[in-house]
Amino acid sequence: MADRSQPLSDEPVAGVLVAGASGYAGALAAELVWRHPRLELREATSRSEAGTRIADLYPRYGVDLVLTELDIDAVEGCEAAIVAYPHHASAPVVSALRGLGLLVVDLSADFRLRDPYVYRTWYGELAAPELLGEAVYGLPELHRERIREAGLVANPGCYPTAAVLALAPLAAAGLIEDVVIDAKSGVSGAGRGGGERLSFTSLTENATPYGVGGHRHEPEIAQELAALAGGEAPTLTFVPHLLPLDQGELASCYVRTRRPLEAAELERLYRDRYRDEPFVEVIDRPPGVREVRDSNLCRIHVARDGGGRVLAFAAIDNLWKGAAGQAIQNLNLMLGLDEREGLW
Repeated sequence: MADRSQPLSDEPVAGVLVAGASGYAGALAAELVWRHPRLELREATSRSEAGTRIADLYPRYGVDLVLTELDIDAVEGCEAAIVAYPHHASAPVVSALRGLGLLVVDLSADFRLRDPYVYRTWYGELAAPELLGEAVYGLPELHRERIREAGLVANPGCYPTAAVLALAPLAAAGLIEDVVIDAKSGVSGAGRGGGERLSFTSLTENATPYGVGGHRHEPEIAQELAALAGGEAPTLTFVPHLLPLDQGELASCYVRTRRPLEAAELERLYRDRYRDEPFVEVIDRPPGVREVRDSNLCRIHVARDGGGRVLAFAAIDNLWKGAAGQAIQNLNLMLGLDEREGLW
């Protein structure tokens, strides 16, 4: 039988727990930790699939580890954790792990919104309000230095990752008057439970808008655009769409700017902003989702139309840069590693 042990290149810098490793994002997070040269996957847990080997649940991954039920009192040998639970279910687990001193990257929405009132409006009561001030929003291209010092990182949603990266250069320059974000994602964005409930006949040869008139990722996008602009968020319309893809995401952003922009200035604005970013590429053509699949890349293209609007497009893999890949990028920063380690 082939050796199925973790391919560590040296002594691990941290033992890692992945809680919720039976879902799409959690299983990929476990795979990325398993393949990481400096992290050791000590434990992977599931509330529904305990006793199942991850490689049997997800044959495309090579994680030769049996899922267990999470027992906070029995967490040993772990210095860090990735928590891949739904909102509300995540916060108590995160709180307990932080109480044990673990560094935590949380994939839920429980700590993404800094304003408690806004959180209650969209999600209900805060489950662990005492941690809200501690959490750092985990988009490295915006908050890298704070992430390095953080004990708790709130991993962004997939749509905000693509949309905010597409718009950050314009927002930081105070140039956005209003923006329409037309975003499209594969069915894995609904999670394993949600994705498996969607029938093939309803998905194939179809495209469907959802969350029309108010999607939970909208306040997250507004929060980060406002922070970039140093004030209020611009007028924002956000409409997500479901595509018959298993994974991948494209955010098409149509921006009315506060003043006209020449093509050369627009190009320079984006290339200067992202010149040194390891996972953001500014390209000369509109990106497609297939070209970033199974990578932590975000590819961006920006142009102008004849009516004076700026068109900004960002493509990511929603399970990678939109979830598990970004979680590893954040964990690398928190542990003092090169943020590119274990990613591509």
